[in-house]
Amino acid sequence: MILTAGLTPAWQQVLVFDAFVEGQVNRAREARWCASGKVCNAGVAAHLLGGPSLTLATAGGLPLSEMDRDFDDLGVPRRWVQTEAATRVCTTVLDRARGTITELVENGRPLMPGELDEFRRVYAAEAAKAEFAVVMGSLPLNVPVTFYRDLIERTRCPVVLDFRGDGLLSVLDLKPYVVKPNREELGQTVGRRLDTDKELLAAMRSLNRRGAEWVVITHGADPVWVTSETAVYRVYPPRITDMVNPIGCGDVLAAAIAHATLAGHGMVAAVRLGVAAAAANLRHLLPGRFDPSHVEREARLIRVEEGP
Repeated sequence: MILTAGLTPAWQQVLVFDAFVEGQVNRAREARWCASGKVCNAGVAAHLLGGPSLTLATAGGLPLSEMDRDFDDLGVPRRWVQTEAATRVCTTVLDRARGTITELVENGRPLMPGELDEFRRVYAAEAAKAEFAVVMGSLPLNVPVTFYRDLIERTRCPVVLDFRGDGLLSVLDLKPYVVKPNREELGQTVGRRLDTDKELLAAMRSLNRRGAEWVVITHGADPVWVTSETAVYRVYPPRITDMVNPIGCGDVLAAAIAHATLAGHGMVAAVRLGVAAAAANLRHLLPGRFDPSHVEREARLIRVEEGP
């Protein structure tokens, strides 16, 4: 089973405009809702790619029943730790005229100490049954950075970590299998700009030296960088001419790495599958909800270069 866990899901509104003018009344051509946030996007992707999976997240208020209905419709296994605070609501604005995507993001609302204790307990129980864990997303404002360590210390299977900052640095000594921030998040984590590939590689290698077995860094349509202490790869995404919505591509990639690893693939093949799944995600309006039927075939066509 792939366990996908996080504290900051979202009930996501996606609004599509033929043209969007700031400061004016704008009428959407299309409006859709879905369960989202990193943890939900990756959980849906893990389910679509096949094999047992479970999404574990906090949820509360009016969005809880809607998220439950959405996951029911998709057939996605999940376990919610119910919270007093309502799940955050986020909005994606797609301007077709300019080809721009604007994200309006609400921070995760504070959680009660008892709710955090319950999440730790449930996570430990589910992680004990998991073959792979994906732990991802920002922490709500009142949650201590040590919460991530609490979870990883309860994880005996391989794990992908997709978060940034002190929380990421604090768990590297536990030797996670993969850490997967994007390039901007990696810069925030190491405290400096990563304007050149040399600076990027040095920052990635610093995480390897501190304990991460593999570091995988995405940056939009640019090559995905992959490092261990001894290897460097660049994985080139395919050119997409029919892009619809890029939100969730990194989350899909994380889920695909877990899926491919359980299928017996090495890291380079796993990232190739992740890049192909992310490309499929780009072609769909709602994050994480892509067509998996051609992903494995497309993964074999993705170019990889070895070396700095």
